[in-house]
Amino acid sequence: METVMERECSALGGLFQTVIGDMKGSYPVWDDFISKATKLQTQLRTTVVAVAAFLDAFQKVADLATNSRGKMEIKHAFLLF
Repeated sequence: METVMERECSALGGLFQTVIGDMKGSYPVWDDFISKATKLQTQLRTTVVAVAAFLDAFQKVADLATNSRGKMEIKHAFLLF
């Protein structure tokens, strides 16, 4: 009975050591992934702000050309697609 318990404890200890070793080895990969994801989020926010500014400027040009401020706005028409 004692031998079975010792084997199980040894196997569990070995599994724990393997998991910890794998986690230590994969840390740089996860760190790089998180860093790149943060950069992507920043770029997407910047892109959204630039697109919104472009649509506002485009709306002003369209309003000036059609002289119709009460009609459907162009940026809302883009959102329908």
